[in-house]
Amino acid sequence: MENKLFATAYIQELEAEYTSTRKCLERIPETVYNFKPHPKSMEMGYLTLLVAEIPLWVAVMVEEGEIDFVTFKHMETREREAVVRHFDENVERAKAALQNATEENLTKEFKLKNNGELLYAQPMIAAIGSTINHWVHHRGQLTVYMRLNDIAVPSIYGPSADDKGF
Repeated sequence: MENKLFATAYIQELEAEYTSTRKCLERIPETVYNFKPHPKSMEMGYLTLLVAEIPLWVAVMVEEGEIDFVTFKHMETREREAVVRHFDENVERAKAALQNATEENLTKEFKLKNNGELLYAQPMIAAIGSTINHWVHHRGQLTVYMRLNDIAVPSIYGPSADDKGF
């Protein structure tokens, strides 16, 4: 029962982060996808797709119990509307996976692999929380990239310099 409470709380957290994340994704034109603020930084296009796909990780984690970097299917397109649609679908799938999760799904160990090699494992409930935090972290990175490209940053947890609303 306690694990289902965690799943419900994670659904609420996905919903709370959804609108501001979608507003970011809607504003990023494909023309800036090659931007990198530093040679060691990832490209903006990769970061944009990462932010759109991390909710899918939650669904795959719950449904399959593992993610392998080599076999995980990423979206191919860079077209803005398709990325936003993909994001919407990923959030809905993550919420459905959490809603439908069994006690067994939520108590098993999550495994992260690279070409079959185990990178790490942790309890599923902790892994889901870490993944949502990872998503929010990368959205924060994305807002910095947006600012550096003169793309208006939406209000997220309060007003931004570009969006005074909540």
